[in-house]
Amino acid sequence: QVNFVVCQLFALLAAVWFRTYLHSSKTSPFIRHVVATLLGLYLALFCFGWYALHFVIQSGISYYIMIIIGVENMHKYCFVFALGYLTVCQITRVYIFDYGQYSADFSGPMMIITQKITSLAFEIHDGMFRKTEDLTPSQRCLAVRRMPSLLEYLSYNCNFMGILAGPLCSYKDYITFIEGRSYQLQQSEANGKEDTKYEQTDPSPNIAVAQKLLICGLSLLFHMTITKTLPVEYNIDDNFRATASWPVRFFYLYVSLMAARPKYYFAWTLADAINNAAGFGFRGYDKNGVTRWDLISNLRIQQIEFSTSFKMFLDNWNIQTALWLKRVCYERATFSPTIQTFILSAIWHGVYPGYYLTFLTGVLMTLAARAIRNNIRHYFVQSPAVKLCYDIVTWMATQAAISYTVVPFVLLSVKPSLTFYSSCYFCLHIASILVLLVFPLKRTQKGSKKHESVQPVWSRKLEEESLLQKNNYSATNNSFSQKQEITCRYQALKQ
Repeated sequence: QVNFVVCQLFALLAAVWFRTYLHSSKTSPFIRHVVATLLGLYLALFCFGWYALHFVIQSGISYYIMIIIGVENMHKYCFVFALGYLTVCQITRVYIFDYGQYSADFSGPMMIITQKITSLAFEIHDGMFRKTEDLTPSQRCLAVRRMPSLLEYLSYNCNFMGILAGPLCSYKDYITFIEGRSYQLQQSEANGKEDTKYEQTDPSPNIAVAQKLLICGLSLLFHMTITKTLPVEYNIDDNFRATASWPVRFFYLYVSLMAARPKYYFAWTLADAINNAAGFGFRGYDKNGVTRWDLISNLRIQQIEFSTSFKMFLDNWNIQTALWLKRVCYERATFSPTIQTFILSAIWHGVYPGYYLTFLTGVLMTLAARAIRNNIRHYFVQSPAVKLCYDIVTWMATQAAISYTVVPFVLLSVKPSLTFYSSCYFCLHIASILVLLVFPLKRTQKGSKKHESVQPVWSRKLEEESLLQKNNYSATNNSFSQKQEITCRYQALKQ
């Protein structure tokens, strides 16, 4: 863990140097790719030793599969190989070396690389094999129209900005950044029309980086002082379960799981700051003209802590992974997309039984929360006072449901997880099943409204905001390509 933090701090300094001395206006994309890749592999080697070879092996074999299989089926083979290779490494690490240890391990970066390999394979398949009219607006905007070179592929997978902690980004966004086209902005005029304006100077990420480093410092301080005094394992302590009242037990459940989150806030926010420091992550300006550096941000802390629905929590937690699951699984699933997506999420996270208990419980919670929201929410939104009371109640219910769901994710093993659930008499499992029996779920509509009516638990709003700003850069800066990108984003907004 110390090596991980040291490497990330070094990556932060390297990112500042990369933006200053290897800026796209001073250096060719080839040099930027080479330096980003070599620095990434060096950090991986320093942090994980020769286990870092797994990153190169997984990426290299996946690229070979892409070349020899062809664009028609390579996405399937890459998906199976990358996820299978990751799973084998996780099984080896967990059941042979150090079961139950939270120390930083090489499978963490491999999880991010697996996301990149699979998402790029699907994007190439969409761009080079499928017909444009068969793609959803988001698939059309993310589609890759040419096969990347080996250097570009390795740079995308193993660059120093994201090799240790991510986050996932689209291939088109990364290439746009490396080639120096990420500050060509499409900004809306007051009349709603798109007006292309090109920035003469790059907007500075310094304020955004400073703010994120402050969040990192506070998260780390909270983790080192508070988290260890509120262990999640105390929820299954025999004496605590025997003597504490139900309100006390649920309150401790909430605060112990809340205290477990800052380490993720620290790691993901630091990773975001590193990318921003290198100049990557710019997403245009808001309506007040303030720069937005959240293109690849992985969480929104305020929305997480004050979420009033299961959906809202998942919308703002591990955002890029949620979008990956949506794009490679949910949108392409032919049956039970919610169940398939949660199963894929469990497999990707690892092989601890607790992960599967959490995500299977998450399926019940998601479906039940969706049923309740669809059937009763509209009765409580007419009056502001009633809406406030509804929000308070749903916030409490959401925090209880989230905490109840993720306990096995922290405890890892079957026995302590079942001990916890049995001590609660499986109350929320039973409640979710009863909700699904009482309230009807909306059925999937056919045709053009499919993705609108059965949007996954990760919000349409997040996807729309991303697509409004992402992939709107033209390689040739000519009017035809600009018109194509504007049309693409309008279609995404309509979705």
